[in-house]
Amino acid sequence: MKAARLHRPGEMSVEDVAVPIPGPRDLLVRVEAAGICGSDRHMFRGEYPTALPVTLGHEFCGIVEGVGEDVSQVRVGDRITADPNIACGHCDACRAGRVNLCANLQAIGVTRDGGFAEYVVVPEGQAIVLPAGLDPLLGAFSEPLACCLHGLDVARIKPGDSVAVLGGGVIGLIMVQLARLAGAGSVVLSTRQAPRRELALSLGATHAVDPSAGDAAAAIRAIAPEGVDVALECAGVPETFSQALAVVRRGGAVVLFGVMAKGTTVAVEPFDLLVREVRLESAWLNPHTHARAAAMIAAGQLKLAPLISRIVGTADIPAELMAEPRFGDIKVMVRPG
Repeated sequence: MKAARLHRPGEMSVEDVAVPIPGPRDLLVRVEAAGICGSDRHMFRGEYPTALPVTLGHEFCGIVEGVGEDVSQVRVGDRITADPNIACGHCDACRAGRVNLCANLQAIGVTRDGGFAEYVVVPEGQAIVLPAGLDPLLGAFSEPLACCLHGLDVARIKPGDSVAVLGGGVIGLIMVQLARLAGAGSVVLSTRQAPRRELALSLGATHAVDPSAGDAAAAIRAIAPEGVDVALECAGVPETFSQALAVVRRGGAVVLFGVMAKGTTVAVEPFDLLVREVRLESAWLNPHTHARAAAMIAAGQLKLAPLISRIVGTADIPAELMAEPRFGDIKVMVRPG
């Protein structure tokens, strides 16, 4: 089969490799669709720890074509999404239910071979069966949506709250929809690209501001003079993190969600956070949210098709990760072959 293999930072190739053999409790999944994530770009550049060599791809959907002898719940022919994050179940964090903080965490597409291939092995316990008629391109959104759901759980948005979403990529546009579903009365999206601002408004944002037109924090404060109840940092750059701190109201919450390169630092004034009693949180991965995400997608609760910009093949993955994202791209999907 063909697989996109990362050998070292900046060096990736599409190779012919053996189709993996599932273990007793594993599934052999034929990948139908996989999403290219910002974390894949960080791994390609050496900015995010990963095992090497490895087949990347942690957002995928596919058809089960083989099962191990001890598999009991999933059948050949099922369409599944996989929670890529495999917790040990024994460390202190796992025993406390915080599986995303597992001391021995493994992840499909990060520390073990993932979905940028024709086939991938998935432990049965990580698989969630999707409706047979669901578009696999939508099924592949389960992992990023699951992570966003954890971010919303951490944010604790209440009906009527005001929310600022800093960053208009796929995560920001999913967060806009989730914030409205959570009952937010107003949602302001900040992003430089006009098409993304227009799309955000069609997806439920009440306002959209252009940070390149001036002071983004001032523009948001013009909409919410006292500040917003919740600010969601979804771009993964120091600028938007600083903006999130600037636009949150007294007693409000800032949730750090975007992934910045390891080693990045941001200036913070602790006294300002103290006297405003700002709740500064972070949301990491998808603890106990993947099944919820799959159910929401199956029920059609979010508009995900408009977020798909392009569909590429496995052979195109190295060039996609090497290049800067194209203007206008939101989500690039991979169909193997």
